[in-house]
Amino acid sequence: MWKLDRFARSLIDLVNMVDALAARGVGFKVLTGALASIDPNTPDGRLMLQVVGAMAEFERSLIQERTRAGLDAGRAQGRTGGRPAVMDADKLAAAKARRAKGESVTAVAKAVGVSRATLYRALADAE
Repeated sequence: MWKLDRFARSLIDLVNMVDALAARGVGFKVLTGALASIDPNTPDGRLMLQVVGAMAEFERSLIQERTRAGLDAGRAQGRTGGRPAVMDADKLAAAKARRAKGESVTAVAKAVGVSRATLYRALADAE
């Protein structure tokens, strides 16, 4: 295994996967990081593997918590994630009016400044 944090997302997953490999007679060795010099096929190595796995799971939980807090703080300030919408209500109303007059989708899309695909999607969503 090149790096332990890429192998399993939780301690339970890590232990289960290492046990499944051992049951099939497959050895397990970490090539980089904290466990590079430890043999996880020995009792001492398994202990270290589990300690490092628990720390990795803890670190992941902290990252999730900080991410959630940052997103909540942004929402409290009125920010939303994602790409800004290119079709607002005014553009949609103008596009509908032009289409009702019989203009082609290409001409309407060009007039309101969006792609044909965006116009088709906006018109379909509006119905």
